[in-house]
Amino acid sequence: MPDALCAANVHDCEKEATMSKQENKKITILYERLSVEDDREAESNSILYQRELLEDYAERNGFKPYVHISDDGFTGTRWQRQGWQELMSRLEAGDVANVLVKDSTRIGRDYLRVGLFRELLFEKNVRLICVNDGYDSIHGEDEFAGFRDIIAEMYARDTSKKIKSSFNTKARKGVPLSGKPPYGYKKDPADITKWIVDEYAANIVRRMFRLVIAGKSPLQICAILHDEQIEIPSYYLTKNGFVHYSVGLEAKNPYAWSERTVCRILGKEEYLGHVVNFRSSKPNFKSKRQIFHPKDEWLIFENVHEPIVTQEEWDLVQKLTKTKRRQDKHGDINPLTGLVFCAECCAKMYHSQRRDSKKSSDSYECSTYNLGQKKFDKDSCTTHFIATDSLLEILLDVIRKTAGFVQKDEGEFIRIVRENANLKQGETLKTHTRTIDKNERRIAELDKLFNSIYEDKVRGVITEERFASMSSNYEREESALKEENAALQAEIDAFSEDNQRADNFISLVRRYTRFEELTTPMINEFIDKVIVHEAEWSEATATQRRKGTRRQQVDVYLKYIGTFDVPDTRSPEEIEAQRIAEEKLEKRRTYNREYQRRKRAEPQPLEPVIKIAG
Repeated sequence: MPDALCAANVHDCEKEATMSKQENKKITILYERLSVEDDREAESNSILYQRELLEDYAERNGFKPYVHISDDGFTGTRWQRQGWQELMSRLEAGDVANVLVKDSTRIGRDYLRVGLFRELLFEKNVRLICVNDGYDSIHGEDEFAGFRDIIAEMYARDTSKKIKSSFNTKARKGVPLSGKPPYGYKKDPADITKWIVDEYAANIVRRMFRLVIAGKSPLQICAILHDEQIEIPSYYLTKNGFVHYSVGLEAKNPYAWSERTVCRILGKEEYLGHVVNFRSSKPNFKSKRQIFHPKDEWLIFENVHEPIVTQEEWDLVQKLTKTKRRQDKHGDINPLTGLVFCAECCAKMYHSQRRDSKKSSDSYECSTYNLGQKKFDKDSCTTHFIATDSLLEILLDVIRKTAGFVQKDEGEFIRIVRENANLKQGETLKTHTRTIDKNERRIAELDKLFNSIYEDKVRGVITEERFASMSSNYEREESALKEENAALQAEIDAFSEDNQRADNFISLVRRYTRFEELTTPMINEFIDKVIVHEAEWSEATATQRRKGTRRQQVDVYLKYIGTFDVPDTRSPEEIEAQRIAEEKLEKRRTYNREYQRRKRAEPQPLEPVIKIAG
């Protein structure tokens, strides 16, 4: 028995010796943290001061070996700090014997997280020392530690409120809230609250807008920028020191643009020279989650800095990017998507394309008819069929004739546009003004009726349910009338812009020198919409609707000026000659059709049968 006890004691001594050697291999971590707000407060919070303080304490008390782990520029309410993550990794690995900090606020300013950290150290038998707090976990729990942690969080909360109030004040004065200017701008060295144009990046932004106008999709733009070795914004901005992104230079492929990045750039109103504040916010000072606000809650300050694109380019790109465009199997995108409409039901025209060795076709037809015939109502609208080649030819002809007239006589063009606008304005003003006055009288009458039924409810003449039903109907009617008045007034107000529209169209024409070929940019910049009517046949009957010569009306609405009839400058003799030529052509077509009908009606001769003797 004594031999057994002796063996047990020897075993315990060996175990204690092994544990002592393991403890000697563990290290002491001297952790320092500094946030921007702490740095403003006093020099005693600087990283250098914290290092010197902790090193002196470790040397005097024999905490060796020790290593420094620092987080410079990180607030105590954030826990995704690089140094903090390293400290936690070493704790999990069991390599730490002691943790020294200047005070508990250096750990963090969230009393719940700090409390959990203390519990973790207790479970792992790691000693925590807060030098300036006079706290050492080897002496047991400190009753005031929790209070200090709560006060530290209250300090962070108060600081957050002050900073938020300061930001709100600046934002309402038109100072950009974002510390990172968007791609294409950089901070003005003379005033960091202002942005100046970065010409290299600004040219890339302008090119993106032009590519959209040229019919390219965001995905195609990404491919073009990648092939041209254009660096992505985060990489470019970090490399040039304009903005610091933590992973900006770690991209495996610095030319791999994403559709999301391109779309975000194309949608930024900052490129118009505006400052946009309050796009998003955070729920509280602890959270990193962003809450995005609706546009009516934004604060937009116009013409604060130099624009990169024009208002016309930006508006056009927003319209194009909001229109869904599908690629065909050859990778082509139809440039007329979203521009062609049915004259009867106002639905978009459906583009049908077929390319194969046997039969090729490319045309448009009413989408209501297309869906109805295949799925729903057999009598829904009519086809409104038009070949794409014919439609493109019409568009080019309209653009060429209108632009030619502008180039020939700008003054006469302006006079005609303004005259048409004035005629339209006069007719519309009378109708809209009468309607608005009528609606205003009805609104005033509804207010009186509401007051009357309210008094009846108070006196007990009508029940609560009856009052609720009647008041609801009155409110609905009044709301509808106010919306109608607002829309009518907006149309009236729009007439004041008509004088500028002619000048805008002239500026558009001046950007082009040749109109021989219809290009995608030309379609996007000149065409507002196209209305296609059902075709008419010259010899149509009740039984044969498609008979004779086919004629189809197509209304082309140009940007700024709508439909425009170019004045016919031909002489009476030229007009008469054109009329005679068209009559002769129609007679020739009629004769050919009759000839073909007679030919088809004639009996076909039988083929001779040849017998071969066996």
